[in-house]
Amino acid sequence: MGPSLPELKERVMSAVDAMRDDLIRISTTIHEHPEVAFEEYQAMQLLSDTAERHGFVVERGIADLPTAFRAQRSGASPGVTVAFLAEYDALPGLGHACGHNIIGTAALGAALAVGTVIDELPGTVVLLGTPAEEKGGGKALLVDRGAFQDIDVAMMIHPSVRNMTRRRSLSSHNLFFEFFGKAAHAAAAPDEGINALHGVILLFNNVNALRGHVPDGVRIHGIIPDGGDAHNIVPEYATARFSVRAPTSTLAQEIVDKVIVCAQAAAMATGAQVKIQDLYHYDNMIPNPILADLFDRNLHLLGREVQEPDANERMGSTDMGNVSHVVPALHAYIAIADEGVAGHTPEFREAAVSPRGHEGLIAGAKALAMTAIDLLTDPGTFRQVQETFRQSIAENA
Repeated sequence: MGPSLPELKERVMSAVDAMRDDLIRISTTIHEHPEVAFEEYQAMQLLSDTAERHGFVVERGIADLPTAFRAQRSGASPGVTVAFLAEYDALPGLGHACGHNIIGTAALGAALAVGTVIDELPGTVVLLGTPAEEKGGGKALLVDRGAFQDIDVAMMIHPSVRNMTRRRSLSSHNLFFEFFGKAAHAAAAPDEGINALHGVILLFNNVNALRGHVPDGVRIHGIIPDGGDAHNIVPEYATARFSVRAPTSTLAQEIVDKVIVCAQAAAMATGAQVKIQDLYHYDNMIPNPILADLFDRNLHLLGREVQEPDANERMGSTDMGNVSHVVPALHAYIAIADEGVAGHTPEFREAAVSPRGHEGLIAGAKALAMTAIDLLTDPGTFRQVQETFRQSIAENA
């Protein structure tokens, strides 16, 4: 007879405790050397090298993404494949103000902890390095390129001001508009020009009109990266970037189609030409209630109380949403700062390497590891997770 579930959980928690200093050092190193989307070479190398030293088989540059990786250890027999997802990209100018140093290191700690007992269990544990969550949709690319085909469950934690396991996210499309006009002297020959900037301004005006006629929860926001070179020249080239967000991927696509019409109308009105690109999109997050319940119970074992998200809580977007549409997924939140400390701020950046941030890292690694033990040791629980996933996907369609 093998070890009991409580014994296995104690062992993985002890393994995380034994690695505590190393995990905090890794998290701090990533924090001190922020790397933006698709440039996270040092963080990727640090995490993957550490996994390799602990007996994981590592493949770097998976799915044609140089800063993505997969580290794997298999158990005594076939079973559930559980993946911990590591994020490690930083925000331009702000560094790790979203706490991805904690995310990546907690995933590493959980994988290494489960790796200490996997030889006694059926199944496989995977540490999946996923770049470019902040900009570029690394997980979306990994999904599209087949990186999740053999993964049964995907889990990660995200630092926050509350402990949550059922929080959703908005679907998001990132659109890029280029308007092409004709340059001319703005005073001597304005009639000979076609003003690309006017096309962009009309796009914004049209979108502002659209905002009054969209469902609740829709968000449309944009910037003008390029509006011309000189005020006395009719701009021949101008650009706009927009994010279109909605509670579901279907609704987001409907709004995207309307925003595209806004751009086409702006081009027609000004005589400019417009090129439209949907650069990448994040699906809405579909929480799995069975996984959430398991993680809840494990957080309680660690003395952390879980709060349900408010029904009308404001949300952002994450490429973990794309993952949740193809496999059962957990995107849990671990409190590392007081209410009122917003993400993507200098204050949250400092919280990500504070003593409380370190405690969140260790708690997150332990809870992830214990939840994996629940899945690896109980086929019935995994079947419940799968069935709930199928139901959720059908309801979200």
